[in-house]
Amino acid sequence: MSIKNKLNRMKNHIKKEESLPPIVEDIQTTKNIPFLEEWKKENVIPYWLDGEYCLVREVKYPLDYKHGKYPLREFCQVVTDWNAEKREHPLSAKGHAASELFFFDTETTGLGGGVGNSIFILGYAQLIDDHIVLKQHILPHPGAEIPLYHSFLENIDYTTLVTYNGKAFDWPQVRTRHTLIKEHVPKLPEFGHFDLYHGARRMWKHRLERVKLQVVEEEILEVKRIDDIPGFLAPMIYYDFVETKKTEGMIGILKHNEWDILSLITLYTHISYQLLHKDQAMSAKEALEVGKWYSHSGNVGMAKETFLNINSRDTEETLMAQFLLAKQFKREKNVIDAVEAWKRIVKNHTVETDSFIVIESYIELAKFAEHKEKNIAQALDYTLAAQKLLERQPPNKKKMLELNKRMERLHNKKLIKRATISINT
Repeated sequence: MSIKNKLNRMKNHIKKEESLPPIVEDIQTTKNIPFLEEWKKENVIPYWLDGEYCLVREVKYPLDYKHGKYPLREFCQVVTDWNAEKREHPLSAKGHAASELFFFDTETTGLGGGVGNSIFILGYAQLIDDHIVLKQHILPHPGAEIPLYHSFLENIDYTTLVTYNGKAFDWPQVRTRHTLIKEHVPKLPEFGHFDLYHGARRMWKHRLERVKLQVVEEEILEVKRIDDIPGFLAPMIYYDFVETKKTEGMIGILKHNEWDILSLITLYTHISYQLLHKDQAMSAKEALEVGKWYSHSGNVGMAKETFLNINSRDTEETLMAQFLLAKQFKREKNVIDAVEAWKRIVKNHTVETDSFIVIESYIELAKFAEHKEKNIAQALDYTLAAQKLLERQPPNKKKMLELNKRMERLHNKKLIKRATISINT
């Protein structure tokens, strides 16, 4: 190692926040990179540091480029829309510029955690000026992690990561590998995190058996992959590349990773449009999930607005929205509106309606009739209706015992009332 490089390393120990400039090697060293001309055809160039190198690929997409349902320009629009809205949500980009979102994905040698698993592609995309710029940092062999992470971290400038299960997998892997070489590379920055995997599960678990990104792409985002290499083959292809240095297989994995990152942009756009109530094709089931998501996130106002707007031919979703509204009205001690919602459910339910919400609605109406209206006969009718419906469902001893006790108490109240009336007359 040269004196200059050693001094740079020492300076890094003294003042960690200053990143080191890459050391550019002479042309003779560069020529020693296997298949360099083939790499250059794919916009891949070497990045040198202290006599070792990684590879970096950069591709630019115009904002009119369409990936699945939307051109990339729509991503910029949803960020603008979030900033114009007062509604709060975990995926809201309010307070951020579109350029501050950092769409991130990795390729690794395995799906497990720990130091035995290496990252061999760090890929990301950002809005820069009027293009989406997609960069991929490639590990040419396992001993090149220092230039890999140095090249990745030296010019990182972002506020929020957008990933697909990256909170549980990708970024913990980055932290693990970074820990092993942290004395030689820039610090990992702080960041916010939008993990779209959890949003996809919430929105489409009723529709999809699995919510792998490729399944969501095809079924939801209208993305069709052509000649794609399956992700599970990536580790084998990488190990073959390390051994042979041939580029063909790795270029296929780079294309796969590139597709994943572009799909993150489309997915964020699509989910945002649904949360903003701007997806005209959103189904009643999706609208219901949007309302439940707002409710779970503590935005009661938007949850209620969403539920109130669900009025479709699909009775099941409409009645479930009424049930969730009734629960919220009850929490707010708005008894009148809650009762009206429960009455709509018991009046309009069909065989397709979730029996749970109908039974619970009968029980709530029975409580109201008994305790507020003092109408024991009406309370008995509601309780009997709940019993009959429960008998047609799979056995639920706890719920049936609860209804039997309620029925017994109401009968006793009825007898006492009759006796009181008889004595008074």
